Formats: sequence, structure tokens, C-alpha cells
Amino acid sequence: MSKLLKAFIRDERGVSAMEYAVLAGIVVVALAAAGATFSTSVKTMFSTMFTNVTTAQGTASTAGK
Repeated sequence: MSKLLKAFIRDERGVSAMEYAVLAGIVVVALAAAGATFSTSVKTMFSTMFTNVTTAQGTASTAGK
């Protein structure tokens, strides 16, 4: 039994998978923090773009008549 336990402790095959999981977790936390930080400015940017496109579309459709 102790031989099996020692072999399990020395086995490093799952270590790289664990490192990738930790790295992925850090990336997810960083993206969530960035999203929370910039959510208002991104919402404002898309709202302004939508308004500008709608205005340009209305101007273009009345100019063609």
C-alpha cells in the first residue's frame, strides 16, 4: 500500500493540466474584472454608434428622395 501511495505522489502527469486550469481561472477573473470596469464606457460607445448610424441612415434616405 505504501508503494502505491509513493507512486501516486511521484506521478506528475496531472500537474500540467492543473497548471492550465489555474491559468485559465486567472484569465477568466481578469476578463470579468475588465468587463466590470469598462461596462459603462462600452455601453455608451455602442449607444453612440447606434445613434450615429441611425441618423446617417435617416439622412441618406431623405437625401435620395
